[in-house]
This record gives sequence, structure tokens and C-alpha cells, in this order.
Amino acid sequence: MFKFERNFERAKKEALTSLQIALRRGEVDEDIIPLLQKINSMENYFTTSSCSGRISIMEMPNFGDKVNAKWLGKWHREVSFDEVLEAVKKHKEGQLWLLVRSPILHVGAKTLEDAVKLVNLAVSCGFKYSNIKSISDRKLIVEIRSTERLDVLLGEDGNLLVPEEYLRKVIEIANAQLRRFKEKLRRLEEALPLHQKTL
Repeated sequence: MFKFERNFERAKKEALTSLQIALRRGEVDEDIIPLLQKINSMENYFTTSSCSGRISIMEMPNFGDKVNAKWLGKWHREVSFDEVLEAVKKHKEGQLWLLVRSPILHVGAKTLEDAVKLVNLAVSCGFKYSNIKSISDRKLIVEIRSTERLDVLLGEDGNLLVPEEYLRKVIEIANAQLRRFKEKLRRLEEALPLHQKTL
């Protein structure tokens, strides 16, 4: 038996406690809660962190500088042109980006076999970048992740660099990507068995 298998129950208990705290604080994306609950009801799995995917407007000194970046708008749902425009108007300095990020879930698995089964199921539901993220003495973590991503430079130093027509088209594409990965989350939730030891 691997050491992470012996530590599984303790790791799951700690993760579920952290999740309950995050739920009380309103820090969990509402539309992913049923999926988290279903995974956590399964004996051989537990969730450690998650995001249901998002569209965001971000201001940063240079692309990739997340430390000094500022969220000007962030949505875990489809977004309107007016909402994006309101966020864009807050831009004052650095670069202004519209970003789409697909869902990401980190799931603890009891055994290597359990981890492989979950990765295969996630891939079959469209989460093509899913993998075994880490193995340590403490836990075995599966990362469930999809392919949708969008990075569009919109402005710089307070100036919008793209015309309104282009911005509308980018928002249309961003919403289409969001609908696509939300459907994958639905498929994954439906594919998971309820209250079973393994997949």
C-alpha cells in the first residue's frame, strides 16, 4: 500500500472541512457545487479546489504579471456587452485583457487505479487536459481541465485599442466557449455514479 492510500481518510476529512468553510464564506462558484457534492459523496474521491470557468477583464502591467494584476470584471456565466464595457471603463494603466479560462478541478483519489479511472472519465466528457497532477506521501491528486482559453488584448494605458464591433465579436466567442465548457461540467456530473466506492 502506498503511503498516500494510508493517509486518504485524513486528507479527505481535512478537504471537506475546508470546503464547508469556503461554502459558508460564499467562496465557491455556485454552479459547480452539485458536482463537488457528488464527487465528495464517493468513497474513494474528494475535491481540494475548483473553479467552474470564467470570463474576466484584467488589468496588468505586463501580460503574465498576475502578482500586480487587477480584476476589473469577473463572471462565471455568460456576460453582456454592457457589463464588459463597464469593466473596460475602469482601465487606467498597463495592459487590458479579456480572458477566458476553462473549469479546473483538483480531486484527491484513494488509489492509483481510482485516479486513472477518473482521468479517463473526465477525458471522455471533453476535459482533454486532465491528468494525474501530483503524487506525494500525503495525497494523490487528479487535475480535471479542459481546452477552452482566450487571451485578447483590448487596451493599453487607459485607451481601448479595438473598435466596438470587434469587442462585441470577442464577447460572443467568449460566451460560446463558456457555454461549451459548462456543458462539459454537466456531462461529467451526469457520468459520475452516486454514492459508489469506485467509478
